[in-house]
Amino acid sequence: MKQFDNPQILRKESIPVSDLLNSPAKLELLTGEAGLVNKITGKNLYRPQLALSGFVELFNCKQIQVFGNTEMLYLKGLGKNERYKSVKTILDFDIPCLVMTNNHNLEPDLLKFADKRKIPILRTAFTTTKASYLLSEFLDDQFSEQIVVHGSFVDVYGVGILFTGRSAIGKSEIALDLVERGHRLVADDIVMITQGGTTLMGTGTSMIQHFMEIRGLGMIDVRQMFGIRSIRFQKRVEIIVELEDWSDSGDYTRTGLDEEPADVMGIEVTTVKLPIFPGKNITVIAEVIAINYLLRTYGYDTAEVFSDRLNNNLKSKPSMKPGVADQRMINYFQGDNE
Repeated sequence: MKQFDNPQILRKESIPVSDLLNSPAKLELLTGEAGLVNKITGKNLYRPQLALSGFVELFNCKQIQVFGNTEMLYLKGLGKNERYKSVKTILDFDIPCLVMTNNHNLEPDLLKFADKRKIPILRTAFTTTKASYLLSEFLDDQFSEQIVVHGSFVDVYGVGILFTGRSAIGKSEIALDLVERGHRLVADDIVMITQGGTTLMGTGTSMIQHFMEIRGLGMIDVRQMFGIRSIRFQKRVEIIVELEDWSDSGDYTRTGLDEEPADVMGIEVTTVKLPIFPGKNITVIAEVIAINYLLRTYGYDTAEVFSDRLNNNLKSKPSMKPGVADQRMINYFQGDNE
């Protein structure tokens, strides 16, 4: 699959602190807005406990700093002057921002000092563990690798199927037909694929969203035409269906025993090479691909079951000569495709 051989991988170099206000951590800004333009360049969080005690040789000041119960309990045990000195040790560095968990707060003078240094102080009611989890998930998503794929992405029976192929081969028409049959469009034409750990998530762009171009008709709005149930904003990429024009010399699987998954950003994805020609019902085949994938997910592999049945039949009746059709099938499963 040429699109996935040497894809251009996109990565965000940084995001502004203001983006954190849109995270699930429900952060509240305690200082002025001047520091919201500060750049966050990594997805890790840092608990500056040693730095608060004065040891700053290994202090990672480029990461988001988090004050939880441990840090606040330590500060409360200090005198006022020592407490100010301890916090200012952190704020004297060019940290992107400081997040207070458990609804903790800093004294007004320290907030003013942070505001003067253009360091945003953010607060959340979540515990440190919960807030760290939510922020880490958000930052993982923001800094994940992405590629742009030309195709149509549809949720078919809960299975994310990405249709690829040459321009004008009919990807959008297949997606539209699937939507009309009750399935859900994720993206058409431009699909953004993001690596998230061991999975790939596909979504559309903010501009195109669920618009679709049908040649000869023009642009249509799938959400407005078919309703909110006809779309979803993101889905895991589980199958890639490569559409190609039928060729007598094409190498197409007949048994389903041999698989060649695609490597997409280091993650293997099930692939199907599907030849098309006029009159072939690709929509129904796409539904069958999804159902067959679900069967395999729950432990039933049709190709292996049929192969076992064929082998058991040959072993139980070794003296019987198979018919022509049976012999052709035996040849296919034994690797003789002539």
